[in-house]
Amino acid sequence: MVRSCTKCIYDDNVPGITYDEKGVCNYCRQHEQLEAEYPTGDAGMKKLREMAALIKRSGKGKKYDCVIGISGGCDSSYLLHLAKKELGLRPLAAHFDNTWNSKTAVENIDIMLSKLDIDLWTYVMDNDEWNDLAKSMLKASVPEIDALSDIALTTTLYMAAAKFNVKYILNGHSFRTEGITPINWFYFDGKYIASIQKEFGTRKIDKYPNLWLGRWMKWLVMDIKRLRPLYYMDYRKEDVKAFLSKEYGWKWYGGHHLENRYTAFNHYLLDAKFKRDLRYVEFSALIRSGQMTRAEAIEEIKKPQPFPGELITEVKKRLGMGDAEYDAIMKLPLRSAKDYKTYRPTFKAMRGFFWLMYKTNRIPKSFYIKYCF
Repeated sequence: MVRSCTKCIYDDNVPGITYDEKGVCNYCRQHEQLEAEYPTGDAGMKKLREMAALIKRSGKGKKYDCVIGISGGCDSSYLLHLAKKELGLRPLAAHFDNTWNSKTAVENIDIMLSKLDIDLWTYVMDNDEWNDLAKSMLKASVPEIDALSDIALTTTLYMAAAKFNVKYILNGHSFRTEGITPINWFYFDGKYIASIQKEFGTRKIDKYPNLWLGRWMKWLVMDIKRLRPLYYMDYRKEDVKAFLSKEYGWKWYGGHHLENRYTAFNHYLLDAKFKRDLRYVEFSALIRSGQMTRAEAIEEIKKPQPFPGELITEVKKRLGMGDAEYDAIMKLPLRSAKDYKTYRPTFKAMRGFFWLMYKTNRIPKSFYIKYCF
């Protein structure tokens, strides 16, 4: 019999799960710890004002005082509004274009930047190299195919900050809506991507902005900090979507992180091949933050995910795969980061250094917890 958390919808199928005497899982308790560390309300607003004051002082005399990654999604779009209109900052928007943006995402980026009068710095990926990397990740049979986008975006943000001598990168993540991903569900680092490409790719990494450890250390030493302002807000995504739509003409793109076509395919692959439904993470977060009831989540999770019907056809066409090759990839034995070379041994050995980086706001706490132990 599968045991479930009495508070959220995580159960025994979630790696690393434990329960206390009340039947509440350790992930819910982690959420409570984050709630205590990152208060909302008046205390949260005080933290945001203090954060804004630090950023303004660091950017005095410069054209920009912070960098914000923009995808056309809800969180990054609202963060632009928050930074410019409510905190009085002078952000530079940065975007990694993997050439798979949805039409809605492109329109959202344009409308937010135009109405807020914010400049954009974009790194456009070489399409052929991206497709080769993407195909390598599929052949590796690992669940982190979208690590390509996450790593590249992180690198792009650092590149923009270094180029314009900006000391703060603002991230639109909110644990109250994004949730806490189960331990060992996903692993990202630059060496992981490189080792997979070396084994399965047909070309060397050239234009892809990989986050090599050496260049990351350089940016950390440059004291570029990464902050998450939404942690200090009672962030409610449905309210934010309605606000952005009314205030800016922003449009919803149909699902969590589905503003990018390849990310949408990633969600499909995780569900179809790895039996990992990311809605468990999202819904559990919404339960913990009081934005959804457990009963509502249980009923909603029973419904199939609404993947666009033409998505698989598009992926096959763009990656140059026939039906037989695609079907063979889907049937490959499941593998993980443990089967390839990664920086994890190095991260563990450098645990003390990364603890200092976390305490000085140069890396998020989530990295320290997930990668250094």
